[in-house]
Amino acid sequence: MHFMSYVYLLLFFLSNHFDTAFTSSCKLWKKFFLNQLHKPGDVVLGGLFQVHHESDFPKWTFTSKPKQHRCKSFDISGFRFAMTMAFAIDEINKNTSILPNVTLGYSLFDNCVTLIVGFSAALSLTNGQDEQFLLQNNCLGSPPVLGIVGVASSTFSVAIADVLGLYKMPIVSHFATCSCLTDRQRFPSFFRTIPSDSFQVRAMINILKHFAWTWVGLLVSDDDYGIHVARSFQSDLTYSGERCLAYLEVLPWENNLSKIARIVNVIKTSTARVVMVFAHEFNMIHLMEEVSRQNVTGRQWIASEAWSTASVLQTSRFMPYLSGTLGIAVRRGEMPGLREFLLQIRPNKNNSVNYGNSMVKQFWEYMFQCKFDLKSGSENRVEHCTGEEDIENVETVLLDLSNLRAEYNIYKAVYALAHALNNMLQCEPGRGPFSGNSCAVLQRIEPWQLLHYLKNVNFTTSFGDQVSFDENGDALPIYDIVNWHWLSDGRIKVQNVGVVKSLVSYAEKLTIDEDKIFWNFESNQLPQSVCSKNCLPGTHMTMKKGEPVCCFDCIPCSDGTISNKTDSLMCSSCPQNFWSSSQRDHCVPKKLEFLSYHEPLGICLTAASLLGTFMCAVILGIFICHRYTPIVRANNSELSFLLLVSLKLCFLCSLLFIGRPKLWTCQLRHASFGISFVLSVSCILVKTMVVLAVFRASKPGGGAILKWFGTVQQRGTDIVLTSIQAAICTVWLVFASPVPYKNTQYYNDKIVYECVVGSTLGFSLLLGYIGSLAILSFLLAFLARNLPDSFNEAKLITFSMVIFCAVWAAFVPAYVNSPGKYADAVEVFAILASSFGLLVALFGPKCYIILLRPEKNTKKGIMGR
Repeated sequence: MHFMSYVYLLLFFLSNHFDTAFTSSCKLWKKFFLNQLHKPGDVVLGGLFQVHHESDFPKWTFTSKPKQHRCKSFDISGFRFAMTMAFAIDEINKNTSILPNVTLGYSLFDNCVTLIVGFSAALSLTNGQDEQFLLQNNCLGSPPVLGIVGVASSTFSVAIADVLGLYKMPIVSHFATCSCLTDRQRFPSFFRTIPSDSFQVRAMINILKHFAWTWVGLLVSDDDYGIHVARSFQSDLTYSGERCLAYLEVLPWENNLSKIARIVNVIKTSTARVVMVFAHEFNMIHLMEEVSRQNVTGRQWIASEAWSTASVLQTSRFMPYLSGTLGIAVRRGEMPGLREFLLQIRPNKNNSVNYGNSMVKQFWEYMFQCKFDLKSGSENRVEHCTGEEDIENVETVLLDLSNLRAEYNIYKAVYALAHALNNMLQCEPGRGPFSGNSCAVLQRIEPWQLLHYLKNVNFTTSFGDQVSFDENGDALPIYDIVNWHWLSDGRIKVQNVGVVKSLVSYAEKLTIDEDKIFWNFESNQLPQSVCSKNCLPGTHMTMKKGEPVCCFDCIPCSDGTISNKTDSLMCSSCPQNFWSSSQRDHCVPKKLEFLSYHEPLGICLTAASLLGTFMCAVILGIFICHRYTPIVRANNSELSFLLLVSLKLCFLCSLLFIGRPKLWTCQLRHASFGISFVLSVSCILVKTMVVLAVFRASKPGGGAILKWFGTVQQRGTDIVLTSIQAAICTVWLVFASPVPYKNTQYYNDKIVYECVVGSTLGFSLLLGYIGSLAILSFLLAFLARNLPDSFNEAKLITFSMVIFCAVWAAFVPAYVNSPGKYADAVEVFAILASSFGLLVALFGPKCYIILLRPEKNTKKGIMGR
């Protein structure tokens, strides 16, 4: 219906235009029946406002002339918008500093929230309403109006600016926010004193960011305003990649109950607790009626500028749901003198040509519930209007001037046109911007001339706000942030809680005083609206398949990786010598592991080492005290003393394997271990050889063998055998010395501080040499095990070497398969076990006889057969 009306009016407009080629006068074929208000002047400005909510249209049959439409539901706020323009023009006429000697007039029309009515009014402003006028050859004279203020709806603005832009008619809207209107190729004469929806959308996204709301619902109206907002919102959200729409629903233009019920059910079942609505007041009325019917609570409503201050929604029925609403609101301003101007409104004080459909007359009848023209039979039901009723005696929102927002935009729009006109009339002849450096003349001003000056207008209002237009016709963007308070006494307060404005860098600056905000939730707490809770440090986000980017799972970082920010997309690896903490939120130095004196294992091994050293010292003391007894003197007591000293060194060298590795401990641990054990095993080997030599000497003809096993030879053998091990250790330390090394291969979360052998060959030779001597000693002792002596030391040597070889045979695989400090522990255990085996096996029985069976400590007891 809107489209057909649009086409019909265009054809009508163009038919009038073409008729001028064949006649000497223009005749108005049809005069629109419009609600209007006029005031003459030297220059007239037009205005289009919504003074009624609805329109009734008769059915079109296309067989007879259509009847006039009828506007319904008088809108006090819309009437105040029209009166604000009248006030601004009246104030300018009284101000000698702007447009001196020029009187502004106005022609105001009601669009009745209907495109055909609004378009008819726009054509009436452009063409005038004279029924006929003669054409002049020189085409002198000014058009009926030079500029138009108003056109609140974006859809109406698109339609009207599309046509009037062809004639360069300036239009300054106070409420049309569609970003589509920034197209200067299509709308070259359109301006506005309200920011575009693109800025409003960015402001909304900044609010979402400020309160960390990532999961929101979006409702838009089914018109240019809503559709372009939806596109812009989806584009900006996709670009930011941080917030998602849980749903996007289009509110029907009509009161379609089934569609609205479905939309409210979507709101009710969605996990999104924040609902943004870019729609008009009547859309919200229909929506909130269904919200209250379904009792949908626990939602944070975010209002666009179209309804953020709508008093029609601030009722006791809707406030249980809308209380706490946050909204983007048009900048509030102050207009001193407006109240007094409104109080002076009188039907008989307006020189309206069309008194029958005067806005003031209709306002008066609505306000005082009376009629100026009473029909017969209605006198008893409706009072007669006198025109002298007192507005102050009636409770009306007309005089509620505490929240002047759209009115302030109208005020700025009128002043913008006035300043453009003032600048144009101050042009100096010969320096003008038009052809031949000419200037405009008051009596023949054309709209396109005013348009030139309007583009460059720049002034500051009495409230302190700067007004100018950018290359797209948009004013400097700024919005108030408002919050709806439902007070305990039942009153509703719309309070400013912040402001959002554009900076020179095209960024938005958002300032919010959170202490002033009322949240309609338990304990007045800020609501949370997220699809998935934030991934804390120590976790990373993993997107859910088929879900928006705001819906994700939080997966803990793996060992060795961390995330130290909220909502990390991935975990980062720690540096080489660092590892993740238990919370996986920061890297900590890897624990340095070595066989320490402070841990239980190290304490036990140290105690065992000291115990062995102490036992060696005690046994040595016992042997020294009983050095002249037969059991000590038997088989070279000097070797026994040397063996005890070497075992003591074996016990002590194990301490070099415990504690933090250092260069000198790494170099000494294996060298001291190797030399000490070679000394011990060489003593045992010499003792075994001496036992066999003595047995052989006891046989006939065997006495000559003893000369090779004297004391000097025994010492020399020990020295030579030990020197070979010392030579191996010296070459090893010189060419491939063991060094401390931080090994990270064994464990991921800790560093093993160990001594690397430097040369595997050197370490193998050291162990191999000890093993060869031990095996040789074992074989010789095994051969002498059945000697006839009552006390045969060869048996003890055999037993001790069995223990020694068994321990070191088990050592090799255990050492190779033990990581880190446990390799050192295995080596220490092998040293201690073999040392204790030698000590107990060789000296245990002798100490038993010396201390507990002294009667056997005689030559007869030892040599008895």
